[in-house]
Amino acid sequence: MIPSERLKGIEAFVCTADAGSFTAAGVRLNLTNSAVSKSVARLEARLGSRLFERTTRKLTLTDVGAAFYETCVRVLGDLADAEAVLASHRSEIVGRLKVDVPIAFGRMRAMPLLLAFAERHPNLRPSITFTDRKVDIVEEGIDVAIRIGASEPWPDNLGHRHIGSERVIFCAAPAYLDRRGRPKVADDLARFDCILYGRGDGSTINWRFADGNGRIEERPMEARIILGSAEAQVGAVKAGFGIAQLATWLIKDELERGELVEILPELATVGLPLNLVWPRSRQLSPKVDALLATLTAGLSID
Repeated sequence: MIPSERLKGIEAFVCTADAGSFTAAGVRLNLTNSAVSKSVARLEARLGSRLFERTTRKLTLTDVGAAFYETCVRVLGDLADAEAVLASHRSEIVGRLKVDVPIAFGRMRAMPLLLAFAERHPNLRPSITFTDRKVDIVEEGIDVAIRIGASEPWPDNLGHRHIGSERVIFCAAPAYLDRRGRPKVADDLARFDCILYGRGDGSTINWRFADGNGRIEERPMEARIILGSAEAQVGAVKAGFGIAQLATWLIKDELERGELVEILPELATVGLPLNLVWPRSRQLSPKVDALLATLTAGLSID
């Protein structure tokens, strides 16, 4: 259990950093300028570090103070969330909620679910980040993250739920196939226009072929056009530039509307796994439980 002494002065410190002066912080806290100043001074003495650079005109955080401020804000936020949970008797979804999602998948598949979730819970304050980089979920204060292709084993401090794996298929626009014909076997694809995904280093992603016996073969293909965005690939395929190999979640709507069609379904492969990930320390929070249930129901891949 955290000794109560460690919490003394934190509220005064954070309020002073936010307000920019002891006087303004005192007004917010209903304390005197001197009381706030002494509280922060005692905190600095206990920590053995100077948190503010003091001049006659303003206060500025030191480098140590800035780092400590970020931690204190996160701790105070967690305490506020814990109080909100107790006050609501676990029946009301309230407080801040930080969610991290992959860029394309998040925009196309997760956002409608997240917006509907926020609408159902008006006292919730969601913050949603979109990134394809590997983030430290605990360090960055993320409550729930969607991960595509995350590696296992998972750290002990993270909860996780596998909700399926993407299916990767070959597809084209009907007009393109009417113009060029349909490939009959894998080797035929070399005679068609291939729309490839390009990495930042100039290389391209090989196409993967299932052989019917559980084995996967990778082949480099000659590109008609190379694009560094999966969404841009979808646009190029719809425009009739050729054939692409894409995850079904990316083109679900286009397939349903008939704007794209699957070709050579026997060559389809299982793609990357889809997981929900969260800090174990937050899994009893009503808002996290509710969001996990919503995303599981809405994103599960058969």
